[in-house]
Order: sequence, then structure tokens, then C-alpha cells
Amino acid sequence: MVELKTPKEIEAMGTTGDFIAELLDDLHARALVGVNLLDLEHRARQLIAERGAVSCYWDYAPSFGRGPFRNVICLSVNDAVLHGLPHDYVLREGDLLSMDIAVSIDGWVADSARSLIVGTPRPEDQRLIEATERALAAGIDAARPGRHLGDISAAIGGVAADYGYPVNTEFGGHGLGRTMHEDPHVPNLGRAGQGMRLRPGLTLALEPWLAGGTNQIVYDPDGWTIRSADGSRTAHSEHTIAVTDDEPLILTQRAC
Repeated sequence: MVELKTPKEIEAMGTTGDFIAELLDDLHARALVGVNLLDLEHRARQLIAERGAVSCYWDYAPSFGRGPFRNVICLSVNDAVLHGLPHDYVLREGDLLSMDIAVSIDGWVADSARSLIVGTPRPEDQRLIEATERALAAGIDAARPGRHLGDISAAIGGVAADYGYPVNTEFGGHGLGRTMHEDPHVPNLGRAGQGMRLRPGLTLALEPWLAGGTNQIVYDPDGWTIRSADGSRTAHSEHTIAVTDDEPLILTQRAC
């Protein structure tokens, strides 16, 4: 069931979103050559504890995965794109790192992800990240009252096609609010004019993610980390947004 949020509830989600944006900005600045993924995990834990927030990932146990997730952030490197389990790995020159986090403050959730290149970037990696960011922007722009869920999916998929990247539809965006995952599911590929009609108060996490050479995925033995099946690099961008009477509202807008 889709639950529409009141302006006051959206404001509360925005408070959570502001914190997530600040946290990701902090980690972005720390993601340097020689830094261990576990250092980023511990920094995220510190910031969450200081803010009095609650991780949505800790003890998360969906149908996939091997046991409850016992971290507060997903850190995915190079060909890993989703649900990357933080582990003892030291970042190297040219690594492509995707960071994804969701927390709750006073019972209201926000969710966001961003990708970055450690050290000197490769043009093909920059292009991949750019594609996810532009796809995200297109999806957000389509999230207007009276339009359809399929318009968002079509906008995201259209940008991916323009860049020549295939799209996987097994994992995509979703509703959120009191919990991290609510209806509806938002695929990153779809048909304009199809699906539920968008109404003010609808809150969504839109999250285009792409691999450079395939739309197929494989899982690591940890049961969580999802990689491109062909080993090609990957990128992931995500914002929490609200449909309003006018322009879509980004609740996880970052400073940088």
C-alpha cells in the first residue's frame, strides 16, 4: 500500500536527508588512497551515534543476503555496485567507490547513494558516474503530480540508453518513509504513461545504477555484495525525493 506523506512528515524526512547528505560529504572527503573501507564504516557509525540516528541497515535481513547485515553503510568497489559489505580493503589509486546509506531520525527515513573515484580518475569511470547522475536528475524531473511512475522509469532508462549502458531491473528505487522500503517499486527501465499516477505526498528513493558492459549480476560468497557479471565497473546514484504540488523536492541534497 502506498502511503502519502503530509508536508510536516516530508519536512521530518528532510531533516534525516540533510544528515545523510552531510555524512556522505564527510565520507567523500575521507575516501582517499590508503584508507580502509572499515575506517569509513566506523566513521559512519560515529556520525550516526553522535546524531542520535538509527541505521536502517543494521540487522537488515531480506530474502537475499547471508544472515543479518551488520554494518551501517554499503561500500561497493569497482565491479561491485550494490550492498557491498564493508571489509578489510585498502582503497587504491583509481578505485571506483559507491557508498549507499539509509538512516532514521525520530522515526523518519531517508536513503542516498553516491559514487566517486579515488585518486586520479579514468575517463570511462567518470562517464559511468555521470550517466547515473544524469539518469537520477532525469528521473527526479519526471516526478511531478499527474504523471505516472513509468515516466520516472522511462526517464532513467532513456539516459542510460543515450550513454549506451544496459539496465538491470532486479533492483531499483522504492518508496520509503517510516521504513526503508515501502511501495511502490521503481524500476530503472519502463514505459512512459504506465503505472500508478503520481500524487503530492509520495516519497521515493530513486537510484539508477549501471555497469559498463552488462545488465547481469552475480553475488559474492558473503551473500550481499552484488557485482557486474562481466567484471565491468559500476556506479550508483540515489536521492530521496518527494512529489509536491509543483517541483519535485530533493530531501538528500548534498553540498558537494
